[in-house]
Amino acid sequence: MEQRVQLIQSNGQLVEVRLCDMTQRHLNDFNYIWKAMLLALGADDAFWDWARKKRLALSDDRYEAYAIEYEELTQGLLWIETQWHRSQRTRTQPLVYVEALAAAPWNRRSINPEPWLRGVGTVLLQFARKRSLDLGYGGRLGLHALPGSESFYEARNMMNLGYDDDREMVYFEYGTLDRPQPGESDDAF
Repeated sequence: MEQRVQLIQSNGQLVEVRLCDMTQRHLNDFNYIWKAMLLALGADDAFWDWARKKRLALSDDRYEAYAIEYEELTQGLLWIETQWHRSQRTRTQPLVYVEALAAAPWNRRSINPEPWLRGVGTVLLQFARKRSLDLGYGGRLGLHALPGSESFYEARNMMNLGYDDDREMVYFEYGTLDRPQPGESDDAF
């Protein structure tokens, strides 16, 4: 899978980036470039095992793993589950569940007020929602947010369904999308 999408560089210029299946090179970028930065900054996702996530995506068809890259450098990572999760709002309805979503440290406003690329997390979130549409789930998407990222999901109009004692995180969800009118695109992908 490969798609081209546009993001905004810190200088305001639109650039084309590649959204693709996660590869070993993306894992290497996380382990050898991102991780030291994330550890130094005390980021909650510094200890995420993306190699394990990728292995599960290869061995279990309910998981999928993706990356955004620009100029041969990984800019964001996404790991989703597509078959077992159900909506917290309408319990019988399936959804795509975001197991993990991360932007490179230099692309996070919480770390860098002028991110090198703006919109990495948003594009990954939109892509996960598109997968929900592709699978016939109507755009339903759920996730548990790390404490420092709750405002990110609130700013993207995800419904805050409250604190989940089992996961010790706040749960967010998108409901179904209205169907586009004939001739309209349902997303940027």
